Order: sequence, then structure tokens, then C-alpha cells
Amino acid sequence: MPATIRLQREPFDAAAETAVLTGGRTDIGAVVAFTGICRGAEDGAPIAALTLEHYPGMAEAEIARHVEEAQSRWALLGVTVIHRYGRITPGEPIVLVLAASSHRHDAFAAAEFLMDYLKARAPFWKQVEAAGSRSWVEAKQSDDSATERWQDAKPRRDAAE
Repeated sequence: MPATIRLQREPFDAAAETAVLTGGRTDIGAVVAFTGICRGAEDGAPIAALTLEHYPGMAEAEIARHVEEAQSRWALLGVTVIHRYGRITPGEPIVLVLAASSHRHDAFAAAEFLMDYLKARAPFWKQVEAAGSRSWVEAKQSDDSATERWQDAKPRRDAAE
């Protein structure tokens, strides 16, 4: 099953990435795409930008580990995860998750699983730039809770749509 994992500074084109994943394939019946976009406000206060830092090598390995787990839980035919780092301004894309399967249920579940883990566990650090100041964003309990729900969840690997 093809999997693409990239960490990059430059923006990505979600439609082009979907075309690469599905190009020439007739076995794919569903692609669920999630694109995270930089908001213009954080906790109600306007922001100028986010700066994302990561631990090179470790970040890719951690993402790959979760992609492998998604592949073991659901009948996937392809996965793409692209995460940006560096300075990102409001309106720009931050992260892309594509999950391809024969049926929608597996694609939806895998995309949600991967985003929950990216948000809570991937080794990225986020700094917010606002009104001439910079501050690091602390982890949120809600993100941890979203990840914890998958620990006991049974994989759904049926062929029914």
C-alpha cells in the first residue's frame, strides 16, 4: 500500500496530491482529505503567523509509525501525510492527510485517526506570533482525549459501505 510522508516548508496543493495518490487507479472507491489551515486568531486573539518546528528524522519516523498502525487497522489503498514547518501565515495550509480505500468507512476512520495522532503526538512545536510578541503553544487536553479514544477502539475492516 503506497504511503507518502513529507515534511516541508513550502505550501502544498491538496488537489494535486490527491491526483498523485489516485492516478490510474480503479481500486480506490473513496479518498478522505483533511487540510489544516492556519487561522487568523488563536484563542480569540488575532495572530500574524505560526512557526512550526520539528525534530527532523524523529518526526518522519513517528508519523510513519502511525501510518503503519492505520494500515493495520483499516483496509487502506494509499495514504499521504504532508506537514509543513517554518513560518506559516493565516490562510496558508499546514497539514494534509489523505486516506484512500475501497470504501468510505475505512478512509474516514483512518484520516481521523491520523489527524488525532498528528495533533497530539507528532513531535512538532508551535509558536504563535501576535502583536509583536511570540509564545509557545501548550498541548491541549482535548487533543490528548481525542487520541486516547483510539487506544481501545476496534478496527473496522469490513467491505461494506
